Amino acid sequence: MRNWLVLLCPCAVGVALHLWLLLSCPSGPERQPAGPLAFFPQWKLKHYDIIVGVLSARHNHELRSVIRNTWFKHLKQHPALSQRVLVKFIIGAHGCAVPVEDREDPYSCKLLNISNPVLNQEIEAFSLPEDVPSVLSEDRIVSVNFRVLYPIVITSLGVFYEADGVGFQRNITVKLYQAEHEEALFSARFSPPSCGVQVNRLWYKPVEQFILPESFEGTIVWESQDLQGLVSRNLHKVMVNDGGGVFRVITQAGEGSLPHELTEGVEGIAGGFIYTIQEGDALLKSLHTRPERFTSHIKNLEKEDALLKEESGTYDDIVFVDVIDTYRNVPAKLLNFYRCFRLNWAVDRTGKWQELEYPSPAYPAFACGSGYVISKDIVQWLASNSERLKTYQGEDVSMGIWMAAVGPKRYQDSLWLCEKTCESGMLSSPQYSPQELRELWRLKELCGDPCRCEER
Repeated sequence: MRNWLVLLCPCAVGVALHLWLLLSCPSGPERQPAGPLAFFPQWKLKHYDIIVGVLSARHNHELRSVIRNTWFKHLKQHPALSQRVLVKFIIGAHGCAVPVEDREDPYSCKLLNISNPVLNQEIEAFSLPEDVPSVLSEDRIVSVNFRVLYPIVITSLGVFYEADGVGFQRNITVKLYQAEHEEALFSARFSPPSCGVQVNRLWYKPVEQFILPESFEGTIVWESQDLQGLVSRNLHKVMVNDGGGVFRVITQAGEGSLPHELTEGVEGIAGGFIYTIQEGDALLKSLHTRPERFTSHIKNLEKEDALLKEESGTYDDIVFVDVIDTYRNVPAKLLNFYRCFRLNWAVDRTGKWQELEYPSPAYPAFACGSGYVISKDIVQWLASNSERLKTYQGEDVSMGIWMAAVGPKRYQDSLWLCEKTCESGMLSSPQYSPQELRELWRLKELCGDPCRCEER
């Protein structure tokens, strides 16, 4: 086995990462341990051919137990491999202090900050201050992106009108799109004979009503069908009524913004929409019981900390890295530990694998999260650049983007499986439950091949 390669094996939590580090002995008594030993002094000062790092969530005690009692146990009992291979679980040192029910999404640690919600009435999302004039711009297409943080129903779409006293004289189409969808969910067309109802400084038309769920991301597009531009304003000149925090406008320069290439026309506001908040009673109850949830959650975190400390002391196979342990922070866990390739993989803009930082429609080639091998020089490059490398939505795609700057040689082995399948001689296969892992290991010990084993 070449001592500059690293074996990356699958992580049972669904994001696997296995890292290679070279722990070299000092040449003289006056030298201090370098590299990882400076950060993890509890590691024995010796040379390892392979270090296997398994990214693991704090609460996955059972999954770690299965690994310890299957292939990890085999390694420790093997007379040769036990001296050449070191296995460490990589866990965030901090649990998220926000209960899952009170987060903006279950994959981050951001508080869903809703206060004094406006219930049981229609709400105008955007309005112009009285001192802001209604004048035409040169822009014929204007759009704004937004994210729903608590379910709402849009009842009407609207456009700003010209304060010239001659009534509505324009032809304008307003459409609402869901992120990454080409077909509009619904639309409204405004024209002189059909201009809708005037409310304050906007004209509104009713639309087919859909419940926009939590985490919905959409774009409203105003398009002039005339040669003239729209009455529009920059976002900072428009008043936003978010109903107490049930939706958020996403700006191109703001946190979590969509890449500029994905917006249509010019960013701005050329009208608005009217909406209502769904499930108001449930929202009030959730806000009322939030303090009790936080108190209970903090107590559970303290218990979890104690269990992890006990687990670490018992098995001495955990490395705690200084991050909050959430899915969004998996790339940060990888970089902290550092101090089968997918080609043309489409970038997701919504859901668990939502990518808001990488602007291209497809990722560079990357190894699927099931596992991979990297060489010592790559680890050294990652470690030396860890403070400057930008993290993206997942550890696997982040690694692919980082490696695009290096251009390493890539080797693909068909036995590193990216999906949950069982093949003879497989090196990695993800997404098994603890029970399934135990059964696979039992069959392997029984007849050598867990995929082709008939009970004896």
